[in-house]
Amino acid sequence: MRARVEVFAAIRRDARVEGLSVRALAVRHGVHRRTVRAALESADPPERKTPVRLAAKLQTFKPAVDAMLVEDTTAPRKQRHTARRILARLIEEHGAEDLSYSTVRDYVRVRRAEIDVEAGRRVEVFVPQEHAPSAEAEVDFGEVWVVLNGVKTKCHMFVYRLSHSGKAVHRVYPTQAQEAFLEGHIDAFTALGGVPTRHIRYDNLTAAVTAVVFGQGRQRVENDRWVLFRSHYGFDAFYCQPGVTGAHEKGGVEGEVGRFRRNRLSPMPVVASLDELNDRIRVWEAEDDNRRINDRIRTVGQDFDTEQPLLAALPTETFDSGLVLTPRVDRSSMITVRMVKYSVPTRFIGRKVRVSLRASEIVVFDRRTTVARHQRITVKLGQSVQLDHYLEVLKAKPGALPGSTALARAREGGSFTNAHEAFWAASRRVNGDADGTRELIDVLLLHRFMHADDIQAGISAALTVGAVSADVVAVEARRHAAGALIEDRELTAVGGSTSDRHSGAHRGAHVESDVQRVVSLTQRRLMDPAAVIAGLPPDSRPIPSVSSYDELLAKRTSSNVSDTASKENIS
Repeated sequence: MRARVEVFAAIRRDARVEGLSVRALAVRHGVHRRTVRAALESADPPERKTPVRLAAKLQTFKPAVDAMLVEDTTAPRKQRHTARRILARLIEEHGAEDLSYSTVRDYVRVRRAEIDVEAGRRVEVFVPQEHAPSAEAEVDFGEVWVVLNGVKTKCHMFVYRLSHSGKAVHRVYPTQAQEAFLEGHIDAFTALGGVPTRHIRYDNLTAAVTAVVFGQGRQRVENDRWVLFRSHYGFDAFYCQPGVTGAHEKGGVEGEVGRFRRNRLSPMPVVASLDELNDRIRVWEAEDDNRRINDRIRTVGQDFDTEQPLLAALPTETFDSGLVLTPRVDRSSMITVRMVKYSVPTRFIGRKVRVSLRASEIVVFDRRTTVARHQRITVKLGQSVQLDHYLEVLKAKPGALPGSTALARAREGGSFTNAHEAFWAASRRVNGDADGTRELIDVLLLHRFMHADDIQAGISAALTVGAVSADVVAVEARRHAAGALIEDRELTAVGGSTSDRHSGAHRGAHVESDVQRVVSLTQRRLMDPAAVIAGLPPDSRPIPSVSSYDELLAKRTSSNVSDTASKENIS
């Protein structure tokens, strides 16, 4: 069409500027004289007429084809006529040997749609809906790709959307299993401060529905845990029609999945953990309160302010969204959950423990006490090993530490730092491999009740004075923590922020000036310049000697020899 408009414009320009005849214009532009006359009459080219194929050979068989297509309107979906089957029946029953497959196919494609509309099967009428405040919500999952720890990873985004205001909550999980489904609801209810009073719309996803009862309307066989969850929070579920036909019944959340993915998750977010990504999403959700949906006058946030007080109140008790399992701890102090191994403290070897399998983590309990916590791994045959779980065994078997999987994972995760490496190397030089490793393990045990930054400062202070002892590290770590606490109080008094308890050069200077450091007695004895820096007076006492004790040892040895000789003479 565009080419014809340009040709018409060129013909009209040449006729206007050069005054060429119709024949001359037709020769110059390579068109028929009728096209030139049409261009001179109007600048808008007439629409081309699509030729209609008559298919004369099919005319006598069209009533038979129509009868087959009408029969298909009441036949099972998988037992309807194809164009090839219609052609075969025409040949067998009506002797239509001269018909071609393409002729029958083209007619069936058009005529089937017409007959379906006549039978009322293809007419989709969408009636505009008004959603009362706080009455309804919609839920759906959408696939998203995330660069997680440098690896392109497929994740699943849970989306919960209030139908009236359009306020939505989004959470990204490694799976779309029931744990993520329930946890997404809990996060959404908590973030929005209430539960819809009528119902929530869903697909027939397996996290909620065990079976679809066909022929019984919207009746479903629901998962027992899902029924318990609905009962706990007090809401009803509305299940859409299966397949594509039911997608429009929750079109709001379907569109929200695509909108948020395009506008917030493109390009792929690069994060170290899904918790970091979900923290970003919370900020984006707050920003989306200022947007308007289509032609609405009020923003999403303004409509939600009206809707939120009308939501049903949350229950006082928290629902545990995790799936409870009871695996047994093997000889490697590992449990197997969904074909993935996770470490637990070695004291539980041979026992069964209670595990709460959640969307993004697993938590291991001994009765009601949490004994281990891991980020959930979705890769089959994966492992999550924590060095802390093996420290008691490694203290008895220090030679197993250098080649242990737990140490390798700690190095990869960054919890075993360069400070630990330096302390270990210095301790082995001074105390030997076995005892030096035990000193390191004692330092690692400090992490159970002290902050990592304090311990790292304690290690640095101990190495400065050459004291490779876990006790020295503990003392210095406590002093560092005390100095940081004093600094936090000073900042609080002047209105400063205390979110990072060990940041800033001023805090480091405060600790260095107000807290006395560990001093090496060896350096003090040898009048090392560091002793002068430490502010200690010179020690004029002589170096201790054990020569007097050696004299006593010699007397004792001679007495033992004389006693032995007298006994031999008596015998």
